[in-house]
Amino acid sequence: MAEAGMSWSEYYAKTRDQPPRPTLLEALARFGGRTGLAVDLGIGSGRDAAVLLARGWRVVGIDAEPVVLALPRHPRLTVRREPFETAELPQADLVNASFCLPFCHPDAFPSFWGRIAAALGPGGRFAGHFFGPRDDWAGDPGITHIPEDEVRALLTPFEVERFDEEEDDAETPRGAMKHWHIFHVVARKR
Repeated sequence: MAEAGMSWSEYYAKTRDQPPRPTLLEALARFGGRTGLAVDLGIGSGRDAAVLLARGWRVVGIDAEPVVLALPRHPRLTVRREPFETAELPQADLVNASFCLPFCHPDAFPSFWGRIAAALGPGGRFAGHFFGPRDDWAGDPGITHIPEDEVRALLTPFEVERFDEEEDDAETPRGAMKHWHIFHVVARKR
């Protein structure tokens, strides 16, 4: 669900030229120039992967949408088309999940989060977003919404480096107004 009335392909085309997410940029800054393997969940049009590649990272991009197969080839980029619910993650230094985790089905989310945490060794980082319970899409049974205390519980094996709660009304890429309730997270595995 990219947005009511908009396919993922349309969403990716509309947001392709947007800058990388601030959570990713903060996580990269905290690595101090060190590179490694990053898993870019929900790689979409590659807007976050592009900055990772430009900074010397190897990237495994995972997305269920067929449009990802059309991403430009790069020697340090591997793209896998598969849903989060069944995706196996390689050992990584960074897992980037920019606005994609809510689209893992709620029944499969605990297992998927377990695979994310297990993919990161000590010093590895998670950068991403969770939707909170007051988000307009909270009534959709296929979207994962998590209250703050449960997000913090998920982060127990991590040192939280950034945890911002955002709640406001803003325009979506389609131009509709929506109430957003989002947790922006950067966390380092202990």
